Amino acid sequence: MVLAAPNAALASKLKQQLPKLQNFLQQQGWQVNAIRIKVQVGKIHEKSNTSKQIALSNRALTAFAALEDALEPSSRNSGLKAALQAMLSRHQGGG
Repeated sequence: MVLAAPNAALASKLKQQLPKLQNFLQQQGWQVNAIRIKVQVGKIHEKSNTSKQIALSNRALTAFAALEDALEPSSRNSGLKAALQAMLSRHQGGG
C-alpha cells in the first residue's frame, strides 16, 4: 500500500502511525504486508484574487460618511479616514 503525502512534515507524522494503521487494516480483513509513504508535491494552487463585495445599506453608508467627517484630521486618524473614504467611494461608485 502506498500513501501520498503533500509534504515531508505530514509524511513524518503518518510514518509514526503506520503500525497502528497496518494492524487496523489487517483486523478489517485487508491483506497489507507493508505501507510506504511517498511525498508527492502537487501543483501549487494560487489563492483566488476575487473578493467578496458586501452590499451596504444607504443608512450604513451615511453612518460611515458621518464618522469620516467627525474624525479629527490628525496623523492618528489618517489611516482610518483614508480607509473610510476608499470604502465609501467603492460603494458609491458601484451603486
